[in-house]
Amino acid sequence: MTTSNSGATLVNVIATRGDSTTVAFAIRAASVVFVAALTAAAAQVSVPLPFTQVPLTLQPMVVLLGGLALGARLGLASQVLYLAAGIVGLPVFAASITLPPGALRLLGPTGGYLMSYPFAAFLSGYLADRGFDRRYVTSVVALLAGLVVIYACGVTWLGLFARIGSQSAAVGMTAAIAGGLAPFLIADVVKLFMAAAVLPGMWRLCGRDGR
Repeated sequence: MTTSNSGATLVNVIATRGDSTTVAFAIRAASVVFVAALTAAAAQVSVPLPFTQVPLTLQPMVVLLGGLALGARLGLASQVLYLAAGIVGLPVFAASITLPPGALRLLGPTGGYLMSYPFAAFLSGYLADRGFDRRYVTSVVALLAGLVVIYACGVTWLGLFARIGSQSAAVGMTAAIAGGLAPFLIADVVKLFMAAAVLPGMWRLCGRDGR
């Protein structure tokens, strides 16, 4: 379902309210940095689970809401910036005594989830560019699409490519689903239904057309 201004995300509407292209660029750039920083902050709210190498974090919802607010290109850029910060060694990944630091984190058991973030944000943002962020039901669809990307990439990487500890082979898809999907699915779906109200609520505050 779309509106008369459905091609513009909330951040883009705010950025283009004025006449200055410099101000518009600054708002978009600051929004990208803010979402990247918020993703890093969400990683610090991390709960390790004794039966899996994958911790429970708030990151997926931040990634997907960032995509809805920023749109496809800026949403992707925010997560590329986040991963770049982690690769160069900044402490933006979830704190862990077992998971590798820096760029090596992307090769570990949570690497698939992390590497999926730009794609998940892009997909949710792509749908937001088409007005899916304006109403609750379509926001649920956009967030759910992005969450599927995160789980598909995360579980596939964990099951087929990641090495845990001294293991010489990946754990396999059955173990990956048991350790990387099943413990988190219900909680993430509940959070998704709660988070889906955020962007429609912000649109109502700004006026449905962003004015």
